Amino acid sequence: MVSSRTDPPEAVLFAEEAALVTTAVPKRRQEFTTVRHCARLALASLDVPPAPILPGVRGAPVWPSGIVGSMTHCAGYRAAAVARTTACSGVGIDAEVDGPLPEGVLDLVSSEEERAHLASLAESDPGVQWERLLFSAKESVYKVWSPRTGRWLGFEEAALTFDPAASTFTARILVDGPFETLTGRFLIEDGIVLTAIACAA
Repeated sequence: MVSSRTDPPEAVLFAEEAALVTTAVPKRRQEFTTVRHCARLALASLDVPPAPILPGVRGAPVWPSGIVGSMTHCAGYRAAAVARTTACSGVGIDAEVDGPLPEGVLDLVSSEEERAHLASLAESDPGVQWERLLFSAKESVYKVWSPRTGRWLGFEEAALTFDPAASTFTARILVDGPFETLTGRFLIEDGIVLTAIACAA
């Protein structure tokens, strides 16, 4: 994985990419540019030459043949992770600013069972924004699911639990598909919540 907390001046876009953000506000264009810069650095570590990274099905990035990957960005953070399909069948990463979710969002993205689980976690570790962590983990789940299936996965279609001691989470997928469960890791550092899933080939 390659990450950046700044927007380096050497980060540039291919013409095909730049065409997608011609009307974007500067902040959006910077995020779009830097996250692709991170992706190209990550691909270079696998000896993959630079190429445009364009959106495909449901906005997921289209990676070079034989590559799986994921990109994420939030205020003050951009990152990309890639792997060869011989080593990994899917990658999902997400970054969020560490803080509470906006009012009402938790009810939209979680089940009653998940909210009870988060309440229990908050009792033992109130310093963690468990609601934000749940949201991020579900985003990572979706980023693995969507490229593999070409289908939407609703927030209610994955049931998550967290293991704070191991800094891991498990998602039980509640619809038919290539995965019954997905397991990922989480990290909260320097004001950023990070979640990641890598599926074995």
